Amino acid sequence: MIKTIILGIIQGIGEFLPISSSAHLILVPYLFGWEGSSMAFDIALHFGTLAAVLAIFFKDWWNLFMGAVKKITKGKDSFDNKMFWYMVIATIPGALLGFLLDDIVENVFRESILLIALCLAIMGVLIYLGDKWADKHYKIETEFKHISLKQALCIGLSQSLAIIPGFSRSGTTILTARLMGLSKSAATKFTFLLSVPIIAGATILEIGNLELSIETFIGVFIAFVVGVLTIKFLLNYIKKHDFSVFAVYRVIFAIIILVKYFFF
Repeated sequence: MIKTIILGIIQGIGEFLPISSSAHLILVPYLFGWEGSSMAFDIALHFGTLAAVLAIFFKDWWNLFMGAVKKITKGKDSFDNKMFWYMVIATIPGALLGFLLDDIVENVFRESILLIALCLAIMGVLIYLGDKWADKHYKIETEFKHISLKQALCIGLSQSLAIIPGFSRSGTTILTARLMGLSKSAATKFTFLLSVPIIAGATILEIGNLELSIETFIGVFIAFVVGVLTIKFLLNYIKKHDFSVFAVYRVIFAIIILVKYFFF
């Protein structure tokens, strides 16, 4: 039960901060010598964070959906219709790759502690450098309502890397968004909204493997509550700060894991 509570907290924090929840769900048990959890359990925890992002952004997603409906039924074009289809297009690469490589992810990527730690560190360095580069390179940044199809597609393609634990779905999408000229707030909001279809798809894919238990429900609930708090925290945090603190954390945590891997 204690392990379940801790993993629920980790998922709630790691899904939305650019630090890779999937890596932490694997590396934290490794660090403390716990038995690793299954991918199905990890997906169940992701359902908790899916509920969290829907709780915060339900109105946004509803407006996007209704914008698409109005376009189909009444021919009325709008920003919401455009952004809805941008989200669909951005989701396709990651969803397709995740479906095709499901077995490899389960049996290869998730089993390599060294690979996960290295990806955690490398992506941390890239996030730090990319964020600093974007601040210097873009004098006028793209806000959420002005995101282009090209930017949405590139962000979606980068999301495909998140099938490897350590890269981080939010980390890769935020980094790509910043490199494409999006402001910190636009990159964060787009990433949060984009998490809905990909997490929902992964949950549906693994739903037959889920083991329903009190522990699972508790883990999901904790992931939901912590996820809501984390989303609110990050939306406020990026108004005055950049993503460098998360990049530094990734490298430090990766070094700790590598020291244990090679010396203990």
